[in-house]
Amino acid sequence: MKINANLIRPGMVIEHEGRSWSVLKTQIVQPGKGGAFITVEIRDVDTGNKSNARWRTADTVEKLDVRQIDCTYLFQDESGYNFMDKETFDQFPLQSDLVGEKGGFLQDGMDVVIDLIEGKPVSVKLPNSVVLAVVECEPVVKGQTASSSYKPGMLENGMRIMIPPHIEAGTKVVVNTEECSYVERYKG
Repeated sequence: MKINANLIRPGMVIEHEGRSWSVLKTQIVQPGKGGAFITVEIRDVDTGNKSNARWRTADTVEKLDVRQIDCTYLFQDESGYNFMDKETFDQFPLQSDLVGEKGGFLQDGMDVVIDLIEGKPVSVKLPNSVVLAVVECEPVVKGQTASSSYKPGMLENGMRIMIPPHIEAGTKVVVNTEECSYVERYKG
């Protein structure tokens, strides 16, 4: 199915130069002079090689049909990240490079969606947000509450994100898995 290039999103699988590519990151650039364009970081489905591509936003791109299966994350070992198909209960590993940076957000029993092309896994879609505890951050400085500055904080999974100054170590926060960014303090 043909789509406009400005509709490309991470997780999609597109055809480019006769090959299937999984979209990792997108960025729309609007230069001061000339038309807007989109730059896309893509990974070859067959070889795993990464590349960058660029299209004008009005260009059309072929989006490939992908079969999605609901899975549950089980554990990580030397073979990679292990998942279980919810329908067939088959267990299978996925290599770390296929899961990418999102692997840090995986938690035991988490429901995910895995995209398949011709029976081969090409990408993993996590929930939009996860709840994680902040384990390390700078202490609150009095008088900083009026500004909207953020400070670096380390999450329990080892990832670093920017958090508001009022968040302290031990606080649970909601994190956007797509952008790896702070959403809000967990209210649970």
